[in-house]
Amino acid sequence: MSKTGLLLSTAALALGLAAGFASTTAQAQGQGQSKVLKFVSWQKDERGVGDWWGSVIKEFEATHPGVRIEWTKVERGAYADTMTTLFAGGKPPDIVHLASFEFQKFADNGWLEPLDAYIKDAKLDLKGWAGQDTCTWNKQTVCTMMLYFGYIFAYNEDLLKKEGLEVPKTYADFLAAAKKLTKDLNGDGITDQFGTGHETKGGGGQYMSEMMNYTLDAGGRWTSEAGKVTINTPQMIEGLSRWKTIVRGSLTPRDLAAGEVRQMFADGRIAMKMDGPWLWPIIQKGKAKDQIKLAMVPFDPPVGGSSNVLGIATDAPKDNKKLVWDFIQIATSDKFQSTYATLGASPPPSPRADTSAAGKDTPHFDLLVKATKAAADAKVDRIPKGLELVFNEFSKMVMEESQRMIIQDLDPKVVAATMQQKAEALQKQ
Repeated sequence: MSKTGLLLSTAALALGLAAGFASTTAQAQGQGQSKVLKFVSWQKDERGVGDWWGSVIKEFEATHPGVRIEWTKVERGAYADTMTTLFAGGKPPDIVHLASFEFQKFADNGWLEPLDAYIKDAKLDLKGWAGQDTCTWNKQTVCTMMLYFGYIFAYNEDLLKKEGLEVPKTYADFLAAAKKLTKDLNGDGITDQFGTGHETKGGGGQYMSEMMNYTLDAGGRWTSEAGKVTINTPQMIEGLSRWKTIVRGSLTPRDLAAGEVRQMFADGRIAMKMDGPWLWPIIQKGKAKDQIKLAMVPFDPPVGGSSNVLGIATDAPKDNKKLVWDFIQIATSDKFQSTYATLGASPPPSPRADTSAAGKDTPHFDLLVKATKAAADAKVDRIPKGLELVFNEFSKMVMEESQRMIIQDLDPKVVAATMQQKAEALQKQ
């Protein structure tokens, strides 16, 4: 579909949703129901997390007689544009569900209700809540974080033992192991086995996430806590140098998408991999599944990232806002944060959640929790502060400059200075 066609399709979808919201509200009033809350999400049919959302809705409706939640699915590819059209047209959903990399534009437009007063009145304790710092915009809390994850380290135990290698604990260990494990197994001059694996083909956001394994361990950050660009620093230069060493040295396969790299690892053609919790089900279907073990990443801190958030539409009726806050309180309660662990098979953001039952179905669940906590405690996120509104442009620039560094064998010091200049220019747009 052409870009124009996609935009028209998205606009039609948004208009249809808005009309449907109005019709449902009228029907509810005619049938004597006091309220209908509108909830749009891309996760409705997702196994596990979709079931969890359904349980939250069921609990809300059971504790709020006469109030019904209309839950509508919009595909992820059309989601941001559809939600933007709904908000801009004055017909936003009451319960606002957004990806953590897109809510900033909605907050910047004043479309998300500040939640600090609600949090204070409800005495909601968000201390230690993974990724919650991301939900601060212009010094106000505008959302609650619903998922945050940390990277884990997966390694092929048989391949490491064959080379007499211990599980790496530091970058130096990792680099030495990656070099030893990268091999031409049949002498045809082509590498058949790689020490590690990173996606180097695809979007800028994922490319940046791969790089961050090295920049974070070197002590570098894209920006400071205050949002100032901090790329041209000794720490970031070291991180860029490490990335160049791994990729230019062909210790990872190149020009492959994330799915291809993960499958190579699962099949035993890559020895070590840093990735999120979604790697585990891929491993289980691979040829080398019985050889693969999991541990904490040999870097400090691990890469971490926020996923999705809940908020309240500023334009929602006052009574609806109170009801939406009740919905958020249920979703963030100890009870439902605990069930998120079992149904969603991922660590919930709440530090108070009881995750003991989750370990029965996911043997490495304690490791996922530890990795998530380590990343969250270090306030790691894939979206740099101060660059949220231009993240797509920024990540594309980082990818292009990094690729140029590798292809043209450029000095990381020069590349860091170029990135710094271009990032500062993006901030001024």
